[in-house]
Amino acid sequence: MKILVLNYSVGNIYSISHALSRLGASVSVEKEISSREFDGLVMPGVGSFTSASEAISSYRGLLRDVILSGTPTLGICLGMQILFNSSDEGPGSGLDIFGGRVVSLPPTVKRPQMGWNRLLKTRYSPLLEGVEDAWVYFNHSYYPEPTDRSIVAAKTEYGVDIPSVISHRNIFGTQFHPEKSSKAGRQILQNFINQVRR
Repeated sequence: MKILVLNYSVGNIYSISHALSRLGASVSVEKEISSREFDGLVMPGVGSFTSASEAISSYRGLLRDVILSGTPTLGICLGMQILFNSSDEGPGSGLDIFGGRVVSLPPTVKRPQMGWNRLLKTRYSPLLEGVEDAWVYFNHSYYPEPTDRSIVAAKTEYGVDIPSVISHRNIFGTQFHPEKSSKAGRQILQNFINQVRR
């Protein structure tokens, strides 16, 4: 079993790779997708929507095909946002896996949201097996507003209800950073590894 961590010119590559490796996964870090010789895909993210959109432009079609073909995929923070259509953060196209736009946190709250906040499950997702009443670590100023709210598996209250976990078939996303979220984060990453192993 091999998990590919996509390094598309964003930060936090080492942290997520190390966290997955510690849980027993075989991890490969690649700057683009040139083949399908992997079993799971992780798209991390600390950076801007525009730079991420530019970085994936040369293999955007293949990346979409991999995700839509059923490969277990986990998008983290910006990596989740890039699954949507577009962003108020700047120009550039997302992967259009899900309908919806990435919008800014409201001006009534401190931006970015940086630190721990509560995860409120709204429906079942295999990504959240064994995760109850959890606090997880956020660092973001933008969040997605899905057209189809049924893909939201957990929310977090921060001025507005933020979709903090999305889950649809083989595709998962977290607006928070599981690799920085202690016990709950480790469980979420283990659950993703379990989906890859199926």
